[in-house]
Amino acid sequence: MTDRLTTLQSFPSKPRVFIVSDISNEPDDAESLVRYLLYSHQFQTEGLVACTSTWMKNRVCPQDMHKIIDAYEKVVDNLNAHVHPSAQYQPADYFRGLVRKGAEVYGMEAVGDDIPLSEGGELLLERIQHPSDQPLWILCWGGTNVLAQVLLRIEKLHSKDEAARLRSKLRVYAISDQDDTGPWIRHRYPDIFYIASVHGWNHYGMAAWTGISGDKYYNFDQGGPDFTKMSKEWIRENIQIGDLGSAYPDYLFIPEGDTATFLYLIQNGLGVPEHPEYGSWGGRYQRSDISANGLASLHYGDAVDRVVGADGRTYNTNHGTIWRWRDSFQNDFAARIQWSLSPNFDAANHAPIIAVNGDTNLTPLEIEAEAGSTFTLDASESYDPDSGDVLKFKWFHYKDPSATQWWVDAEVADLVIKPVDEGRKVDVTVPPPERCCVELMSRQPVPRGQNLHLVLQVTDSGSPPLTSYRRVLIQTTNPRLEGGGKGADAVGELMAEFA
Repeated sequence: MTDRLTTLQSFPSKPRVFIVSDISNEPDDAESLVRYLLYSHQFQTEGLVACTSTWMKNRVCPQDMHKIIDAYEKVVDNLNAHVHPSAQYQPADYFRGLVRKGAEVYGMEAVGDDIPLSEGGELLLERIQHPSDQPLWILCWGGTNVLAQVLLRIEKLHSKDEAARLRSKLRVYAISDQDDTGPWIRHRYPDIFYIASVHGWNHYGMAAWTGISGDKYYNFDQGGPDFTKMSKEWIRENIQIGDLGSAYPDYLFIPEGDTATFLYLIQNGLGVPEHPEYGSWGGRYQRSDISANGLASLHYGDAVDRVVGADGRTYNTNHGTIWRWRDSFQNDFAARIQWSLSPNFDAANHAPIIAVNGDTNLTPLEIEAEAGSTFTLDASESYDPDSGDVLKFKWFHYKDPSATQWWVDAEVADLVIKPVDEGRKVDVTVPPPERCCVELMSRQPVPRGQNLHLVLQVTDSGSPPLTSYRRVLIQTTNPRLEGGGKGADAVGELMAEFA
């Protein structure tokens, strides 16, 4: 069996993760924690802190984290029979040792020079000050006062330069603002890498993260996302089974509103955590302030993808940066629940392993290609760990990350993708220099143009079918500075040109 496990995906590095959750204000945090534990072998989990929020202002519920960990304990041995030997799941006691209480007050009531840190804050401070070179991802599923009180403490304990150095290690993904400390953090510390959908208070239907499951409740993008695998019926049949699945409660408003924070970090070959603008299962985000040579702020807000929905229509949508992947991430969740039921490797499905040009890394394959040139990519060495599964190869040009605005088609020309050998190989032709290697407004040629994103999606024939990805970043070049044209003083003039 060990030999078979070594054919599965391994993870050379694991993101450090610290979760702050207002668990039990409604069922969705518990749902997200169940799913998180199924993916925890990909992460180095460093904290599980129960916090308050606007929905639960004066109490925290770490005991409900323990209940889910108790359920996980019953299945962890089964789970370890389905993952690479170098990426085993931690024992339940490891997670129990990470559970802490946050401050049992609302928002800024926990933040002040003379206010002691909560036990969750003490743990977070320790993790931030740890001499690791890896960034610490703080996933905020509720209010952010645990983070706010620690940031103020760091400011008081350390010199200005040292405090800034410690903040540079932080990566925050917050599920909107759920108390009054989020705006305070972003205003006071613009140098923190901080992903958040910013919108009117309590207007969560506007947020990208609701794309995971909120289309029916919030009535957005109707006809685009397929809700089938978020229905209570599908969840009951595919998720709420076995010891861990039974700890997944019925949803009240929308299921798993917090899950996008770690879907963003899942190592499946699609996302690049240091680049929110690239897009992943957890959504796509762009810098909200690019002034002062990009040094003014490291805050990221919602971006928009142009997505073809289940009804065949095209949607320009921030929610679609998540729901476009829904079928795949729900299938993946259902497969992991199956892992939890049995140590029998053959009783469950496992994701394909992708090799492009012989390279099986999860990080993007980066190449340079001259405008107008053609090159070949070869994924024929890709394989499935499950004997008998047939692989389906799909290559697509993910145009949105290369665009600077909604007007994607005019700004980003198509890669010409010619499949060979049922898609195991492709011949890729780069757009001509006037479409990928000129400055947008002046139309002056540049030696290095757009960075184009080609994504390989490989899906197996197992049950449920599982999908892996590999992103290819194509840096376009224009060594002879060809393709220049007449410039424009306004975007409207360019629109007329491309109309």
